Amino acid sequence: MKSIIFKLQALAILSSLFCTVASKHWVQNQCHVPINLTLYNNTKLPDPFTFAGGGAKTSNASQWDCRRKQIGALLQKYELGHLPPKPASLTANITTSNATYLGTNYTTNNLNIQVTDRNKTISFSASIIWPTTGEGPWPAVIAYAAPSIPIPSNIATINLDNDDIAQQNDASSRGIGKFYDLYGINATASAMTAWAWAVSRIIDALESLPISEAKINTTRLGMTGCSRNGKGALVAGAFEPRIRLTIPQESGSGGDACWRLSDAEQAAGYVVQTSSEIVNENVWFSTEFDNFAQYKTDLLPFDHHMLAGMIAPRAMLAIENTAYVWLSPQSSYGCMTAARKVWDALGVSDRMGFTQDGNHSHCAFSADQQPELTAFFDRFLLDAEGVNTTVFKTTNETFDEARWIDWTVPKLY
Repeated sequence: MKSIIFKLQALAILSSLFCTVASKHWVQNQCHVPINLTLYNNTKLPDPFTFAGGGAKTSNASQWDCRRKQIGALLQKYELGHLPPKPASLTANITTSNATYLGTNYTTNNLNIQVTDRNKTISFSASIIWPTTGEGPWPAVIAYAAPSIPIPSNIATINLDNDDIAQQNDASSRGIGKFYDLYGINATASAMTAWAWAVSRIIDALESLPISEAKINTTRLGMTGCSRNGKGALVAGAFEPRIRLTIPQESGSGGDACWRLSDAEQAAGYVVQTSSEIVNENVWFSTEFDNFAQYKTDLLPFDHHMLAGMIAPRAMLAIENTAYVWLSPQSSYGCMTAARKVWDALGVSDRMGFTQDGNHSHCAFSADQQPELTAFFDRFLLDAEGVNTTVFKTTNETFDEARWIDWTVPKLY
């Protein structure tokens, strides 16, 4: 009898182990785009928590990480193009140069990066502005072009000429820039994906240098940009996990607005930017996205609430402007309302903020939004304690959740 009981116990243990391994293997396979994924019409915002291709719903933080990877793969396949992995080699140094303009002397610190991959080499640089008081290593904000938000004096700024990486003049800019010099003009990566790749190389470069030289705390990095560069900042924050705080400013359609919601806003009579217009304006998205942009976004297995959700559980503050209807402010408010549910599911709602104001020009930061910006800087880049970052506000927009959301929010913590 003891022998039979022992065998039964052994079989039970083996069965349990097999089920555990099989379950992990099953979940692991869900992290990628399913082969022959069938796209179906979905007029509501897709469920961030259910794996594409008939998979199960996420039930814990580990499964969310897997689902997050799948969302990223879906975005690359249908909207953004392929994001290349870390290149074969990278070298970096920092040089300082002095210049005089209108009688004023300027000192410029350049982070110079050389990348080699697939037997090709490119070089590019980003300017660094270190704080003038105190000692490093300092937290830093990486900005496309230059920040349109006030950066605290005790945080460094790293400015990247993203147009040098991938040009964005108009539709004729496709394949122009140093990224395409490296990977070929036929690389599927859109301009925003190419920029995100360059941001990752900046972080690689900073990590490769002695702290005494870089003077940057690479565990305390922010990312920002405004308008078209705000769209790009959101993409970079979604795909680069080393960015601790993402601040897209007035990114609108193609950024923190959802395609489906912008189409509905246009159908209601508002003159807003939609996917059908945006693909003819510039090269921010891949050519594959053209297949969906002409009023077929309901076929996409994602929307931009899921792009933003990829940032969770890291921090994000979306800054918007209701004074410019072209930015699709109703869509931004609704889209980020849906996105915040990912942070809700992970038990970190106060890491996702949204502030929408209308008393200023495009990309001219409003003083009314300063308190929430300061709070997010203080908590997530300066490690201040007891800072309240619970903010989700608009001046006059509304969102009909019952119309757009038919999924439930799981508890993943």
